[in-house]
Amino acid sequence: MSRTVFCRKYGEKLPGLDAPPLPGPAGEDIFANVSAKAWREWQHLQTMLINEHHLSMVDAQARQFLTEQMRKFLANEDHERPAGYVPPP
Repeated sequence: MSRTVFCRKYGEKLPGLDAPPLPGPAGEDIFANVSAKAWREWQHLQTMLINEHHLSMVDAQARQFLTEQMRKFLANEDHERPAGYVPPP
């Protein structure tokens, strides 16, 4: 049986992640407060942002940008979206 969390993004109890997705306190916070569904959606958006902005993960500024966008996305704040992207209904 999968564990459930009260998802910060969706405001409801949903299946959680199997393990923290990041090391340290940030990963523990996500593990405790973000659903697997929200995390998958973030990974999809992250990939689009990396491609659209031609980000290199060896660049500290690129990693900082993605970390900030992740925080905003998971907290339902206004975040960067790929130009012209319309999510499916």
